[in-house]
Parts: sequence; structure tokens; C-alpha cells
Amino acid sequence: MNIRSLTRGDGVVIGAAVLLFIASFLDLQDLSAFGVDGSSNAWEATSVLGSVFLAGIIGAALIVVARALPQPRKVAGLDLGQFGVAFTVFAAWAAFWTIIDIEEAGIGMILGLLAALVLAGAAIATPLVPALQAALIPAPKPQAPSPYGGQPGQPGPGQGYGYPGQGQQQPYGAQPGQPGQQQPFGGQPQGQQAPHPQQAAQPQAGPGAPAADFAAFWFAVPVARPLYAEDGSPTPIAELAPGTWYLAVEQRGPGLVAQTQDGRRGVLQDTTGIQRG
Repeated sequence: MNIRSLTRGDGVVIGAAVLLFIASFLDLQDLSAFGVDGSSNAWEATSVLGSVFLAGIIGAALIVVARALPQPRKVAGLDLGQFGVAFTVFAAWAAFWTIIDIEEAGIGMILGLLAALVLAGAAIATPLVPALQAALIPAPKPQAPSPYGGQPGQPGPGQGYGYPGQGQQQPYGAQPGQPGQQQPFGGQPQGQQAPHPQQAAQPQAGPGAPAADFAAFWFAVPVARPLYAEDGSPTPIAELAPGTWYLAVEQRGPGLVAQTQDGRRGVLQDTTGIQRG
């Protein structure tokens, strides 16, 4: 589960669910208005407990779990988040009619109604309001990558997200046409200077290579975005999650060729609102 994929809307959902849970222990009805001593909370009224408080809390849990999962889970053709939204709307609807039916509603029922309305509103509005789609936990600033200089089997501090792992790509500095005589990261032919950290992330110039003026850069996405294969296949090969830095290595039309932390490369077609490092 990726906690950094949670959005501000999910934070509102979590807060409303906590308030709903607290309200379940408070008075549903002001019994003193009827001359009766004592109190009555939702745990003593199972119908209200299930239809309002537990339904809202379960809905919030489904929404948060669905957001944090790397791949959406579906039940009967619907993902968990859609079930969660339905639970929150039902809880708000039940709370509205319950408070109308109760005479002298207590603080627990009033807070329960408010929490259920906020919960349902956030669940519905999050996919529609850009401000609620921003990452709940801001992405950390990436460290400046250092030149490739780590020995095989000893990754250096600069080998972070987007850097090719050992054995995935031919190291920079390997002699062309001499298989088996590769130099470690940072090696170069005699008389040439080592590449700049940003230049090291770019493919060497050649036929079909990207524009020479493109400089690799770190970026983070505001919401989860699919990463598609470079061959144009419509099936995503990975999902970029908010709160994680990725390396853009090439411009591909309006999109970017990005490299994930496990070395996979693909095309990010939607670059709206990305944050550059």
C-alpha cells in the first residue's frame, strides 16, 4: 500500500470518519428533556449504529484502502472506492432521516449528521475538485544525483528512482563493440570527461535519439497516472503515484518518457500539473 497516493480529499474522509466514530459514543437523544436521568448512545441503538455510524466508517475505510492499493480491486464490476462512496451516501441519508425522527436529538446525533454529510460530500467531490486531488503528504525534495561512480553491487547515493539498476542497461562508458569489457558507472574512454549527472540519465545521441536540448529532470505527479509502454500499447505497464519522484528521460510529443524506481520505462501521456524537482 502506498500511503503517499492519498489525496487531500482522502484526508477529509478520514477526519470525518474519526468524528463519526467519536459521535457514536455521545448522546443520541437528550433524555433530560423527558425528565429521565441517564444517557443513550449509538451503541445502545443497533439500527442507528449500523445504518449511520458503521456504514459511514466502513465507506471511509473502503475509499482509503482503494486509493492506497497499487492496483484497483473490483467486486461485481465495481472497485472498492465506488462501494465506499455508496456507503457514505447511504450513511448521510440515514442520518438525515434519523435526526428528523428523533425528538430532542442529542449532541451525538447532531455531530453524527454533520460528520456523515462531510464524509459523503468529500467522497463525491474528490474526483471532481482539483484542490482535493492534491497529494495529502507532500513529495520530498529529491537529492541531487551524483555521477555514476558506484562499483558493481555497491549502488551509490545517486542511484535513486529512475536510475538503471545493475544489469538492466549497458553502463555509460562501456566500449562499443567489445562485449564483456564494460566499465563501471562513471568510467569513460581515456581523454574524455565524465558525463554530467543530468547527461548521464540521457541516452547517447544516435539515429532516433531524443532532441539534444532535452535535459532529464525529476518530477512528481499530483494524482495517480498510468504509464504506457513505449510501443504505443493501450495497456498501462505501471502507475505513477503521488509523493514519489520519477525521472523524465525523453520528450515524446506532449508526453514524457519516464523511468520508474525498478528501471521500467514508459510514456506518461498526461503531464498536467506535474511538479518538477
